[in-house]
Amino acid sequence: MDVILLEKIENLGMMGDVVSVKPGYGRNYLLPQEKALRASKINLARFEAEREYLEQRNEETRQKAAEQGKGLEGEQIVLIRKAGDAGNLYGSVTARDIADELKDKGVKRSMVVLEPVKYLGIHEIKLRLHPEVIVDITVNVARSEDEAERQAKGEDVIGMEQEEAKADAAQSAAERAEAAVNMFEGDAPEEFQAPETDAGDAEEPKTEE
Repeated sequence: MDVILLEKIENLGMMGDVVSVKPGYGRNYLLPQEKALRASKINLARFEAEREYLEQRNEETRQKAAEQGKGLEGEQIVLIRKAGDAGNLYGSVTARDIADELKDKGVKRSMVVLEPVKYLGIHEIKLRLHPEVIVDITVNVARSEDEAERQAKGEDVIGMEQEEAKADAAQSAAERAEAAVNMFEGDAPEEFQAPETDAGDAEEPKTEE
């Protein structure tokens, strides 16, 4: 499917470019979002007639996005989630989760550039407010507010917990080994002792005459 781009689309082209896209992407996103027109002689002529207006509109939206970005650059949000001992989330953090946290600042799901987050920790996330305006925010995913504060200070919470678990396991193994040694120190219980015999009472070996 060939379309005429009405604005810059990352990894696709600049305003005015005629590009080929998958039909579903064109029909479900580019056309309804007014980011492109179907490529045809009529639409090419329409674009050229409206180019000045489209460029002005794009500049206005870019400036608006840049202003919005000033209030979002470096934003830090905390998301509390359940996770296993290794830090794997039970589920994942999605673009919708982040957009919901920032909806009062005008962030929409489509602005969040994100592969689902599946681990605890500090994650740097990009927001595309406009094709030419991208800002970075920090998402702190933790199991509690206290853990989030520790992570924000730079602590590797999961790494520390794993080291503590290894140390505990090593200590437990040492204690079990010591208990086993102590169990067999000193005289063995009577039932495990061999009966004592007098050397003089021992039978002399028989010899054949």
